[in-house]
Amino acid sequence: MTRTRAVPTSAPVGAGLRRFLVLAVAFAWLAIACDVPRESTAFKGGPAPAFEITAFNKEFADRAFSLEQLRGQIIVLNFWASWCPECEHEMPAFEEAWRRYRDQGVWFIGVDYMDFDEEALAMLERYQITYPNGPDRGTEISKRYRVTGVPETIFIDRNGIVQEVHLGPVSRARVKQVIEQMLSQPSGEAPGA
Repeated sequence: MTRTRAVPTSAPVGAGLRRFLVLAVAFAWLAIACDVPRESTAFKGGPAPAFEITAFNKEFADRAFSLEQLRGQIIVLNFWASWCPECEHEMPAFEEAWRRYRDQGVWFIGVDYMDFDEEALAMLERYQITYPNGPDRGTEISKRYRVTGVPETIFIDRNGIVQEVHLGPVSRARVKQVIEQMLSQPSGEAPGA
């Protein structure tokens, strides 16, 4: 009787396990890296690109807002979408800050990114958002600000200079900290002066 040796048709089990572990570690690292808020300096310290948006919510419905019109005010420009879970988490913080700082010349402008109006308005209603929000028709504003995803928040001082670009969800504490820093800057003062 002759014995034949089986020829393996795939990689040994040990190699498959190694490949799986390498992929698992890579995906875990990627998940952690994507969850950590990142800060971009692409516009920081430079003039904010011009924008104009027509709001579609609450008391601001059909009212246009532009960078030029809001000159002399602090602007928190937030790019968001109803399909973005992180956007949902930061909306209450923006609403809270809007109510707290509105009378001090701080404007929150929400830019709804690649979304359906019905879903976006439903989300604004669900979180009782009262600051102006509008759709980014043709992604024109997003292109000017080089938005790569949502959420993304740009803090613009009274002189139209970008003080911070925050990629990913921003915390209540960070929103308050950046606004307080910009409020303490005398009007007309150049950044870093």
